[in-house]
Order: sequence, then structure tokens, then C-alpha cells
Amino acid sequence: MSTAEVTAAPAEEYTPELRADDARALVKRCALWGAGAGLLPFPLLDVALVTGVQVKMIYELSKLYDVPFSENRAKAIIGSLANTVVPGTAAAGLVGGVASLVKSVPVVGTVIGLAVSPTVSYAVTYAIGRVFIQHFETGGTLLNFNPDQLREHFKAEFEAAKADAPSTVEAAKAAADTKTEAKPAATKAS
Repeated sequence: MSTAEVTAAPAEEYTPELRADDARALVKRCALWGAGAGLLPFPLLDVALVTGVQVKMIYELSKLYDVPFSENRAKAIIGSLANTVVPGTAAAGLVGGVASLVKSVPVVGTVIGLAVSPTVSYAVTYAIGRVFIQHFETGGTLLNFNPDQLREHFKAEFEAAKADAPSTVEAAKAAADTKTEAKPAATKAS
């Protein structure tokens, strides 16, 4: 057999099902990172990190679905959706800002903030990711994303994620450790 006749086996085709699986895994991983960032005892630093995780998640989802990305548009959408479940966040430009600010109250505030902030951060990040998956799966882009039309779906995803969120620092750390050991996602065939 000549070298011209030897061909490599075709790479696994990147199907819509594999892409959806990768998207869900990405959202779950980012939600856990969001919960971890919510554990930080420093008011507002945790908010900045959670927002960064959410923007990065939307960027990665945009790449996965071959959708053009705009950081400013992503931040505006995040603020609009988060305001649905955490009032006042859009005005302050902060996701989870209320839970974060509670941490500034000595002792009691820190304890309450650490109990609430990871759950809120996890649930908001997860719900944002799930809404974007649905939007991108139906051919949407960041430019035609209408938060008002997806608000009810976001609320439902948020409530489901809140129920599923790690409830303690140990659970959040264990969940994050489990996800870092997961096998890497399939790659697109070239």
C-alpha cells in the first residue's frame, strides 16, 4: 500500500448534539466558577469577577455557535437579564450587587453574604447561559437578542438553577473540583 492510499480516519464530526452538549457543559462550568467568585469576602470584587465569568461564557458560547461577539452588548444583556431577578443590578451595573454589598456589614454581613452570594451568582450565570444557548440554537445573535422577550424563560432557568446551586462552600468547592477533572469537550472538525 502506498503512502498516497493511507488516509487518516476522519475526525469525529461536530454535530449539533455535540455542540449542545459542549454548550451545556460550558454553562455548568461557568456557573460553578461564578459560585466560586461569589465566595470572595470582598464586596464588589466578587461582582466584577462574576460579571467577567459571564462575559467570558457568552464569548465562548458565541465562538461555539459561530456568532459575532460584542463585549459591550454582552454586558448590557447581562445587566438587563440580571435586573429581572436581582432588582437594582442594571442601575448599578452589577450582577449580584445586593448580595455583595451585604458583605460589607461587619461579621454578620460577611456570613450572610457568603451564604447568599454564591447561590445568586451560580443561578444568574447558569440562567444567562441557558438563555443564550436557546437563543443561539434558534439562529439568534447578540444583535437581535431581546431581553424583554426572554425574561420569563430567564426567570424559570434562574429558579431551577437556584434549586440546583451548591448550598455550602464545601459543595461549591467539590462541584468545581469535579468539573475540572471532566474530560475536555469535543473539538470542531476542520
